Amino acid sequence: MSLQELLGIELPIIQAPMAGVQDSALTIAVSNAGGLGSLPCAMLSKDILRKELDTLRARTTRPFNLNFFSYRPPEPDEIKTRAWRALFAGYYAEFGMDPADVPAGPARMPFNHEMADLVCAYRPAVVSFHFGLPAPELLTRVRAVGAKILSSATTVEEALWLEAQGVDAIIAQGAEAGGHRGMFLTEDVDTQVGTFALVPQIVRAVRLPVIAAGGIADARGVRAAMDLGAAGAQVGTAYMLCPEATTSAIHRAALKSDSARVTALTNVFTGRPARGIVNRLIRELGPMNPQAPQFPMAASASVPLRSKAESWGSGDFSPLWAGQNVSGCKETAAGELTRALALLA
Repeated sequence: MSLQELLGIELPIIQAPMAGVQDSALTIAVSNAGGLGSLPCAMLSKDILRKELDTLRARTTRPFNLNFFSYRPPEPDEIKTRAWRALFAGYYAEFGMDPADVPAGPARMPFNHEMADLVCAYRPAVVSFHFGLPAPELLTRVRAVGAKILSSATTVEEALWLEAQGVDAIIAQGAEAGGHRGMFLTEDVDTQVGTFALVPQIVRAVRLPVIAAGGIADARGVRAAMDLGAAGAQVGTAYMLCPEATTSAIHRAALKSDSARVTALTNVFTGRPARGIVNRLIRELGPMNPQAPQFPMAASASVPLRSKAESWGSGDFSPLWAGQNVSGCKETAAGELTRALALLA
């Protein structure tokens, strides 16, 4: 069975869910063009997600993907949190901020029964997970409404684990991909390999459709991935300049600049490795800082700095997520880009 038949789509193109730079408008545009539009849900409250789902229902009859994070929330560690905040003291002073006013707490939530309630009510065609899979009882609820289940693997071992859990297709996320690594069986970034090394290894190891992700920015990249055995491609960074994306002006400018040629895996923004354009915070505290609290507890330290710096026109403290290949970033309609990506598929 082809990926198109499995997911009910026309083109073997999946738009990567990108929290912070999109809402349902991008999802709708890609789905209506024949690809699989995705909505990142991990940073949405239940009420906001319900509104987005109502919008999706009203504006497309095509399949779409709801994406959730799957991880065990860490136990609060006040000692580590204080030590982490201390590293930011100079930045707070620079911006005239009182460290005591910096809010605490995670900004991202794992998939839970509240979110499962919405999945059951709206019955999306596809549900995908990042950082592994949720608890078996939650996964059972998703399966019960007929949704196809996708999840990211960054190693062959992760792909085999996902296959054993009964997912319908595996997203092979190469090291080139922007944003958070989907790694969940290891924390060792040295295990992360490029897309065109990872895809054929996973294709040989599993019997499921494999979706290539990372560094794919045009039709030739999609074709190359499929020549290596991928059933389709997931593309994220290339969509970030589309008018339907909510990418900030500062982030858009960074993607268009020479600085976008230099990205790094960093944990200084959230506590998990994620690929972004190198900026001041990454240079001075990272890229990988061993003092960072566990995901997502590290995130709150930089949020007020980001807000202040962006109000002054600076992205020094912003997570400027991007993959290693920004060559496909164009200010073109998302539907047009989706069809162009599939031209050689």
